[in-house]
Amino acid sequence: MPCLLLRGSFAAAAILLSALSSAAELSLAVEVPKLNVSEYHRPYVAIWVERDDQSVAANLAVWYETGDRKEGTKYLNELRQWWRRSGREQTFPIDGVTGPTKPVGVHQLRFAGTQKPLATLAPGHYTLVVEAARENGGREVVRIPFQWPAKDAQSLQVKGERELGTVALNLTP
Repeated sequence: MPCLLLRGSFAAAAILLSALSSAAELSLAVEVPKLNVSEYHRPYVAIWVERDDQSVAANLAVWYETGDRKEGTKYLNELRQWWRRSGREQTFPIDGVTGPTKPVGVHQLRFAGTQKPLATLAPGHYTLVVEAARENGGREVVRIPFQWPAKDAQSLQVKGERELGTVALNLTP
């Protein structure tokens, strides 16, 4: 009888831990700022999670020129850091990751901890990286270190200097 109670306790704990981990969520807001330039082009943007050794743990989003224009992927190598770490190994479009360039404004992304790409993310220290590059413009990279899964709700943010506005990361346990 005590053995059955012990097994039941382990099963209940496993269910509770599973429920807690499934509630984990990573959401972000990425601002594409309005630039006062004569020739404006929407930026290409790559968003990924990297490990402490700077290897890519998960690609979250890649925004580039999609549609009928065939040269859309031609300029992805301008996202230099992402391209060297992950991009050149990809087949485009990347299912669930690829999207069109975004207009000026704040763009929301939300990822559940139980779904790709975060489902396979081991507990540990990571960095959210957002890189933007614009034709006839500049290039910018911002980083936000974080712990996964979050023990407490967290709101972290960084502000770009030119090609990116505020990037806000919200983690929910």
